[in-house]
Amino acid sequence: MSRDLTKTLTYLCLHLTVGFTVAYVMTGSLALAGGIALVEPCINAVAFWFHERAWKRFDAASANVENPGFRALHPA
Repeated sequence: MSRDLTKTLTYLCLHLTVGFTVAYVMTGSLALAGGIALVEPCINAVAFWFHERAWKRFDAASANVENPGFRALHPA
């Protein structure tokens, strides 16, 4: 197994454990904590996708300001 995949899986385990623990402490419910721990990473992944798109737009806008000829060469 590659190091990147191993790191990703161990981080996923850490993330799920922290999410479950926080939700359990706040709710006292195993079922609710389990649901939150599973749903939150899925929503977070979608939010990350939008976050990346926003940063790409920001980078493109910054490049246009820094280099006015950029837009002519790389239309949106």
